[in-house]
Amino acid sequence: ALSLDEALHARIWPVGTAETVLRAWAQGAGPIGAVEVDDPAAVPPVRVRAGAILIRDGHLLLIRFQDPDEDGPYYEIPGGGVEAGETPEEAAVRELREETGLLGSVGREVARVWKGGRYEHYFLMTAEGRIGPPETLDNYGGTPVWIPVAELPTTPLWPRRLSWRIEHWHRAGWPAHPAELADSITDLRAPCTW
Repeated sequence: ALSLDEALHARIWPVGTAETVLRAWAQGAGPIGAVEVDDPAAVPPVRVRAGAILIRDGHLLLIRFQDPDEDGPYYEIPGGGVEAGETPEEAAVRELREETGLLGSVGREVARVWKGGRYEHYFLMTAEGRIGPPETLDNYGGTPVWIPVAELPTTPLWPRRLSWRIEHWHRAGWPAHPAELADSITDLRAPCTW
């Protein structure tokens, strides 16, 4: 039998079912019996997205947004849709440049997330230079900011299930294979440790 910590790092499929089981277990319900199979990969995604995980001096580059209906800002990992004829890696480089002005280099893929009909690839990246002037950036009204990696578990970051994982991986080592996750969380301020 797996411990919760081992299960959080195991490759469990289908990812939707894994999210249900791990959420219940992390919230104290313990291993549960039969669970409905939830496989978001059974339906082709309506959108494929690529994101750039760029860490410098213990800080992760994020895009900060302010929703007038929310109590504070929320954050997204720089990235966007993969265009026709483009690989996810190429999309991550292009989106990083468009949203921050930085020219990045792709490292390894660390996560794949199914969320609301989208399939998202997240890559570790490196980049030199400074963030570009706001008027040159295409980030839908967001602002590029550097957030301490240690604060990610409590930062309202989308996708939510990556927030604590990025902090953990940065501290303990990046996964050998991309983590496969489903993320149905809509409350970005709620704690998430699964």
